[in-house]
Amino acid sequence: MPSGHGPARSIRVLLAEDQGMMRGALALLLGMEDDVEVVAQVSAGDAIVDAALAHRPDVALLDIELPGMSGLDAAAELRERVPGCRVLILTTFGRPGYLRRAMEAGVAGFLVKDGPVEELAAAIRRVLAGETVVDPALAAAALSAGPSPLTARECDVLRASADGATVADIAAKLHLSESTVRNHLSAAIGKTGTRNRMEAVREARDRGWL
Repeated sequence: MPSGHGPARSIRVLLAEDQGMMRGALALLLGMEDDVEVVAQVSAGDAIVDAALAHRPDVALLDIELPGMSGLDAAAELRERVPGCRVLILTTFGRPGYLRRAMEAGVAGFLVKDGPVEELAAAIRRVLAGETVVDPALAAAALSAGPSPLTARECDVLRASADGATVADIAAKLHLSESTVRNHLSAAIGKTGTRNRMEAVREARDRGWL
């Protein structure tokens, strides 16, 4: 951070990571930076917004696949409820579809976990300064992959079917008719080029569409 007439205020960081060892290591490494302070750590996505409201971080560093709520859904909620907090996604899953969804959720940065901690610390400073920071290889892949062909409702139906739920169960959960559910499943299977709904769920997840 640039030096001024007094000590610079530390960048307040919220860290959301479900793996305890990874979360602890990240907190320790970031805490070694002179201008970074990890003010909150959470292990579940549905704890992110409450922690942000309580601790008012400058930057939220979020994994995507978290229990309770995905990091992408939490990012969208943070944009509404804690607009002063910039969001940086740090994930193992560098999927083009995830990047597109992250940008739609108002995320300021997207990095994969195999980079050095110095790069992460620099990204935190850059997003706080108003920049958008995206892994270059992932950005190129996202551009070439194109947008998700699935509608929002098709995604809802696929998510609801992921645990093997019946058409009747999905219809009741989403307040749809069974014929509508079947139509959405059929469309999703066709768009993913798969043979059944479980394959469609896997393909959509692998591409980052869910």
